[in-house]
Amino acid sequence: MTNQENKKGLKKGTKAILLVLLIILIAGGVYGLKLYKVYFAPNITGKEKYLYVRTGYTFDEVMKELSYKDILIDKGAFVQAAAKMGLASSLKPGRYKMAKGMNNRSLINMLKAGNQEPVKLKFQNIRKKENFATYLANNLEPDSLKFISLLDSTALLEKYGFNNENSYVMFIPNTYEMYWNIPAAEFFERMQAEYAKFWNAERKQKAATLNLSPIEVSILASIVDAEALYDKEMPIIAGLYLNRLNKGILLQADPTVIYANNDFTVKRVTNALLSVQSRYNTYKYAGLPPGPIMMPSINAVDAVLNRDDNNYIYMCAKEDFSGYHNFAVTVQEHDRNAKKYREALNKRNIFK
Repeated sequence: MTNQENKKGLKKGTKAILLVLLIILIAGGVYGLKLYKVYFAPNITGKEKYLYVRTGYTFDEVMKELSYKDILIDKGAFVQAAAKMGLASSLKPGRYKMAKGMNNRSLINMLKAGNQEPVKLKFQNIRKKENFATYLANNLEPDSLKFISLLDSTALLEKYGFNNENSYVMFIPNTYEMYWNIPAAEFFERMQAEYAKFWNAERKQKAATLNLSPIEVSILASIVDAEALYDKEMPIIAGLYLNRLNKGILLQADPTVIYANNDFTVKRVTNALLSVQSRYNTYKYAGLPPGPIMMPSINAVDAVLNRDDNNYIYMCAKEDFSGYHNFAVTVQEHDRNAKKYREALNKRNIFK
């Protein structure tokens, strides 16, 4: 074979090798592009801030949620990636933050690991247990019926030292971080731990000095909270009601009458409202009501524990409707204050 023939053969071999390499590169590129599209390409639309995966959800149910909320750009690519990464058998419930442009691999790893973002619960001055249960159900996975059933569970409440009338004081208003899918029973355990932390030795000692239990302090604080528009009046009002308790005088707190009538639109407490037969009517029943009339704030609880040392027995809203009160030691002085307020109500045509 001549040198020329050898060169021709070499060129042919080289071309064949280059062609094979080119085919491999093209195939590799196609495969790499497919891998990129399935695992690493941006695939979250950013139309929803969170994906909620309920406890017990199957992969198909998650796909329905993703489709309904229009969270995915390419559903087929996500299904392929999920199948390869075994998402169906490792799916964890939770509230997951969606970021626009997130890829399938990141989302699937998040769902498998349960790397959810906690919920920030902030509650204060919620009036009734039913309202609180609704608030919780709107922010956590368990429904309101589960929360209500525990709020009314005699066995659970007795375990923590409460009953179904005073259990509301267990919840110390604040901002709490917890996972969206926390079971209702675990939520109550967390709240009991926060309650125990709040009622430290110092607060317990102050309550004992007042001859009140922590529960009684909180019940009184709920009345103080309902009466005071401004926090700086809370210690004065607390001192007044403690004076009444210590002297055996009916509290005669209008907010308790409103609560007993279950009509929170009332602006003027009339004789008809005062006649309601309820242990929450402090115009008829002596001492504290059996439970709080609203969720007492920390400020109100501390206002009771650090009450103003005054001689006031009476209070009446100021006639200028500023939200402040006129306080009095004698009934004569109180009658004058009450007359001015009644006249101001009449002038504004407020009769109920």
